[in-house]
Amino acid sequence: MSMAGNLRKVTRLSKVGGLRKVARLARRRPRVDLSHPARSPLGSSVVNCVTYRDGTRTSGGEDVVEAVERVRRSRHGFVWLGLHEPTDQEFAGIAELFDLHPLAVEDAVEAHQRPKLERYGETLFAVLKTVCYVEHEELTATSEVVDTGEIMLFVGEDFVITVRHGRHGSLGPLREELEADPEKLAKGPAAVLHAVADHVVDDYLSVTAAVHEDIDQVETDVFAENGARADPGRIYQLKRELLELKRAVVPLGRPIEDLATRPIRVVDPEIQAYFRDVLDHLIRAKEQIASFDELLNSILQAHLAQVTVAQNEDMRKITAWAAVIAVPTMVCGLYGMNFDHMPELHWRFGYPLVIAVISVACLVLYRGFRRNGWL
Repeated sequence: MSMAGNLRKVTRLSKVGGLRKVARLARRRPRVDLSHPARSPLGSSVVNCVTYRDGTRTSGGEDVVEAVERVRRSRHGFVWLGLHEPTDQEFAGIAELFDLHPLAVEDAVEAHQRPKLERYGETLFAVLKTVCYVEHEELTATSEVVDTGEIMLFVGEDFVITVRHGRHGSLGPLREELEADPEKLAKGPAAVLHAVADHVVDDYLSVTAAVHEDIDQVETDVFAENGARADPGRIYQLKRELLELKRAVVPLGRPIEDLATRPIRVVDPEIQAYFRDVLDHLIRAKEQIASFDELLNSILQAHLAQVTVAQNEDMRKITAWAAVIAVPTMVCGLYGMNFDHMPELHWRFGYPLVIAVISVACLVLYRGFRRNGWL
C-alpha cells in the first residue's frame, strides 16, 4: 500500500488506535526518500517527513503518525512535514493529528492568501508568497515576468508543517542547508520558519534585480533614436508584473516585523534576532519595488512626451509642405480663371516668368522652413 493510500486512511480515522494501524500498514513497504521538488514519487501530496533531534536528522520518508508519536514520547526534537498542494481529504487526517485550526487548514488547502501571521492557540500559522523570475528572450506586451506561489507554515513546539503551492519554491535545497547547520536547527521549528522566510525574501531580491534589467532595457529602447515608435505595451506589462510582485512583498512587512520584535512562545529569542536581518532585506526589496514603480511611471511619461513631440514634428512638416505647395496652387488657380482681359495673359514671356516666380517663391519658403527646423 502506498503512502498516498495511508494518507487517505488517516482522513477516515479519528482515534489514535486507528492512526497506529495506519502506521503498521506503512511499515510493510520499503522506505523511500520523498525529497522531491514537487509532488511525492508515491503520488501523494507528502514531499517529505523527517524527524530532527538536537539539530540532526534521525529519519526520512517515514510515516507521519509514527514520527509524531516518537517525538511526543521522547518530548525531544521535532517533526518537519512537507506537503505540496494537498487536497481536503489528504490534509484532514494531518490537521486532526496536529490539532490544527479549521480556518488555518482551509487557508492552507485553498491557497491564494495574502501574506500574514496568525496564532491559533499554541500553533503559529504563517503565509508567505514565493516569487520566481520567468526567463524570456525578449520582453513583449504579453511576456510573463513574475510567477508567484505560496508557502504556508504551521509551527508548533514539536512540529513544523510546510505546505507549498505553485510550480517553484522547492524547499529541498533549503532543507539540506539547514541540516548542514545542526546548531541552528537545534533551536527547533522556529529555525525552519526563519530559514523559509529568509529564503523567500532572498528570492524577492533576486527577482527585483532581474526585473531591473528588463526596466533598463525598456528605458534604453524608449530613449533611443526611434524611441517614439517603441511598444508602450511592454511598459504596461512590466507595471502589471511589478504589481504582482508588490502584492507578494509589501504585505509581508507586518508579519516579519512581528516575528522580529514581538515575543512569541514557539520562536526562540535567539532565532528572533535573525528575523531582524530578514526584515532589513524585505525593506530593501520594498524600496526597490517602489523605485521601479516610479521609474516606470517616468518612462511612460517620457514615452508619451516623445510621441507627442513626434506628432508635432510631423504636423510641422505637413504644414510647411502645404505652405510651399500653396504658392503654385494660388498662381495657377489665379491664371486658370476664364477672363479675356488679364495682365500678361498674351505676353510671350508670361509663362516662363510665372514658372520662375513660383520656383523662387517655393525655394525661399523651403529654405526658410529648413532653417527653422520645420523640414
